[in-house]
Amino acid sequence: MKWMLVVLVGGVSPVNTDLVFDKFSECLAAEEQMRQHYADAFDAWDRMAATRIDRRRDYKKAREIEAKRLLSNVGTCVPHGGGEQQPVTSQQQPPATPSQQPATPSPSQPVPRT
Repeated sequence: MKWMLVVLVGGVSPVNTDLVFDKFSECLAAEEQMRQHYADAFDAWDRMAATRIDRRRDYKKAREIEAKRLLSNVGTCVPHGGGEQQPVTSQQQPPATPSQQPATPSPSQPVPRT
């Protein structure tokens, strides 16, 4: 089985890297290398910002934003068929029938008098 490295930008949005590995351990090593690259970029930014930003409060705010931007991207290794296999699809649940939906009380309206 082959493995593909996928990056979760902001920890949420998956981005396909098109990096495919024969071994799971190789994919994990690439993910570790990617994380180290982001950490190194953050450290370099932090050293530069510490010398350029005069006010401590501004530095703390900027550091927090930069940390979220760089360090919240994570990688994960997912199985990759490489076109040899059909993609696995999850079965979709049929829409709930009215009898399965929770009853919601309808607003009562006064009956008009004639």
